[in-house]
Amino acid sequence: MLISKANRNEVYKYLFKEGVVYAKKDYSLPQHPDIPVPNLQVIKLMQSFKSKEYVKEIFSWQYYYYYLTNEGIEYLREYLNLGPDVVPDTLKKSARPAGERPGADAGRGAGGRGGFGGRGGGRGGDREGYRSERPAFGRGG
Repeated sequence: MLISKANRNEVYKYLFKEGVVYAKKDYSLPQHPDIPVPNLQVIKLMQSFKSKEYVKEIFSWQYYYYYLTNEGIEYLREYLNLGPDVVPDTLKKSARPAGERPGADAGRGAGGRGGFGGRGGGRGGDREGYRSERPAFGRGG
């Protein structure tokens, strides 16, 4: 399929910037939702990259998902004339404080090892806290 160099460059720039591309399996879609290129051209370029093992493809729920491989990163760096310090967004580290995980204290009770929060201090524990004084209807006693 003949694809103009401008469209090819748009797809390659987007793929390198994001590290991933998705495309709906709709060959008559006039334009890709994120790239100003017809959807068919995006799919065909990614099929070409897949055959060269520059991307990995996953197909799910009528969408193609393409993930850039290390060989693909090297090829696009050479094609787009980018330096070795430029990396796709999927390989960039997010800026988080070093010692904490997000949501580390959410859902933790006094026991310290996960579980269900305020129900006593661990395994077994004091079960009388949630039992009622009188037995339920129809349960003996």
